[in-house]
Amino acid sequence: MRPERFENKVAIVTGAAQGIGRAVALQMAAEKASLLLVDRSDIVHEVAQEAEAKGAADVRVVTADLERYPECCRAVDACIEHFGRVDVLINNVGGTIWAKPYEAYEEEQIEAEIRRSLFPTLWCCHAVLKPMQAQQAGAIVNVSSIATRGLNRVPYGAAKGGVNAMTACMAFENARHGIRVNAVAPGGTDVGERRIPRNTETQSEQEKVWYQTIVDQTLDSSLMKRYSQPDEQAHAILFLASDDASYITGSVLPVGGGDQG
Repeated sequence: MRPERFENKVAIVTGAAQGIGRAVALQMAAEKASLLLVDRSDIVHEVAQEAEAKGAADVRVVTADLERYPECCRAVDACIEHFGRVDVLINNVGGTIWAKPYEAYEEEQIEAEIRRSLFPTLWCCHAVLKPMQAQQAGAIVNVSSIATRGLNRVPYGAAKGGVNAMTACMAFENARHGIRVNAVAPGGTDVGERRIPRNTETQSEQEKVWYQTIVDQTLDSSLMKRYSQPDEQAHAILFLASDDASYITGSVLPVGGGDQG
């Protein structure tokens, strides 16, 4: 692995405040990228400071709610205004909010899961395509999930299935523009205690049982019988974003310890 794969490259990393997004930002920083970090939490400013210390060429932050299309456009516009271009887009916003059998979901919960785990990726890709097409170059990596085949997460699985489909379709449409579009499908990832929880509601005893079903199934489905670390997911994401993957597009790479999703 070349230590400076992203030197002279400009990358947008969404959901950069914690978890996999933070790991991606810090690894890219160590490889000399110029970074625009986007998150709706102000914690992203702390990650920007860490990225500068890691060796990033330049770091800028936009706080935005990427479930809203105008906010995605604002982030892309800020990147172009400051850096002049966008070479890489990492779409990392998403995550299960509730864990329960599908029939137990309420209507608004289903809609919220789709808004959280599909629309930020749809919106950010739409916002970045014209600038990348004008450059005739670019790499997009969408963070999907192996939970497209799993228990107690039907709306989330549907959202990530949509991410997989849009990845393939966008790759077809944009190869002629020199734009590669791929996805990484993480398995269970141990990010520690989240400073910003996905769900602030107190779990009932039944909901705890339903969530434990996810944990058990994740471990059972993994050949390695463990959760990954965020850096293990970031390694795969950076590979697909880099020129090392110059002949790969339209692919979804499972990173689930042998679980193919």
